[in-house]
Amino acid sequence: MGDLTIGCHLSSSKGYEKMARTAVGIGANTFQFFTRNPRGGKAKDIDPADVDAFRAYAADHGIVRILAHAPYTLNAAASDERVRGFALQTFADDLERMEATPHQMYNFHPGSHVKQGSEVGIVKIAAALNEVLAPDQTTTVLLETMAGKGTEVGRTFEEIAAIIERVDLDGHLGVCMDTCHVWDAGYDIVGDLDGVLDEFDRIVGLGRLRAVHLNDSKNPRGSRKDRHEKIGEGFIGFDALAAVISHPALRDLPFYLETPNNLPGYADEIARLRAARA
Repeated sequence: MGDLTIGCHLSSSKGYEKMARTAVGIGANTFQFFTRNPRGGKAKDIDPADVDAFRAYAADHGIVRILAHAPYTLNAAASDERVRGFALQTFADDLERMEATPHQMYNFHPGSHVKQGSEVGIVKIAAALNEVLAPDQTTTVLLETMAGKGTEVGRTFEEIAAIIERVDLDGHLGVCMDTCHVWDAGYDIVGDLDGVLDEFDRIVGLGRLRAVHLNDSKNPRGSRKDRHEKIGEGFIGFDALAAVISHPALRDLPFYLETPNNLPGYADEIARLRAARA
């Protein structure tokens, strides 16, 4: 089995090479970044020279996999067609831009049905994916498991599976499991991690799982609130998260910290998790 692949969310304002250097500086060997302002808007032009420098630096420092994150305002399930149109335009633009760094991953929150009902939301999200996915793309699009606050779609494994089942080019799809989100959604990853993963495998398939957002939670299980906490300072706890990164079904996946931290805090979490890896 391979070494632990772990990183955190970094600012993309200074480009790919800068993110890679920052990641290495805190002991990481991967990283996550927003494709544009997390609230939406025009993306910064990609600099080919920066991409070339990133590729060279990544090759020299063992960075193989990176994860882009869609803006939070992307809602393919929206009832407002202007909002949904923005989501489709942004999604398509982001996937085109992702080909500058081929064979990477693009994560998105499936969306909120806004009182239309989850079934309508699922159909709209799948329709959006059918519109933006291309047969020749190299990027794997990840649906993130959600906590279930408000009218979020993706709180249950069944909802994630229902989206995937409706997508024609489903070979381009995977799942990112967020530990805070699944905990807040009601899945007991502290007391029954094996059972949760068995359930995921039965409903979605562990082969779909491509990344993990590693976060503690400020709230008890089933709260449906989605408030991340630093590793070991929340209701999930350090030991349970150490078990996640060591589990045979998960340990070869890349892990991304989204805890409320600064760079020294991330460096400390990464070092403690590396030391705890079984």
